[in-house]
Amino acid sequence: MNKLIPLFYLITGIINTNVDVSDRYITRQGQVTFFSYTNVENIEAKNNQVLSVIDFSKNEIAISMLMKAFVFKKALMREHFNESYIESDLYPKATLEGIILDFDPANREDQTKIVKGKITIRGITKEVEIKTKITFQEQKYIFSGDFELTVKDFEIKIPSVLAPNIAKNISVQFKFEYEPYEL
Repeated sequence: MNKLIPLFYLITGIINTNVDVSDRYITRQGQVTFFSYTNVENIEAKNNQVLSVIDFSKNEIAISMLMKAFVFKKALMREHFNESYIESDLYPKATLEGIILDFDPANREDQTKIVKGKITIRGITKEVEIKTKITFQEQKYIFSGDFELTVKDFEIKIPSVLAPNIAKNISVQFKFEYEPYEL
């Protein structure tokens, strides 16, 4: 994992040499949970290994997560998710790159801001605007919120026999606790 961090910075372009290190915050254990209501059985999974970096000098944010890191209540759900729906061997990660609109990191009061950017899942990129609550506690920025994704937007193929059992919209929740990035 530590070898991926420098590569992540190069890919996203979020770090440049003109930025003061104190402007950068990182989390290596962000949390993303998704929930899908179905008539047969609800599907829920959690990923606690999400990497994210913020560059406050430009209010840029980048998030990267391995799809196989989602934990399900049942092994069969995990298998179907990775093999049939997300195809994690072909598309091992999901990413988001964006800008935090009108955010002032010097303001230590709770703020609700929009993260506007592009999310990529299964190699398909879509524009998103995500309402995000931002709190500053104990020298950490905490970003949290929820949003919905549509299955068809990412060309997730669901067999017709299972279609009534899979929700068309997936509810996603997130919580990231960012600490100052230290070289």
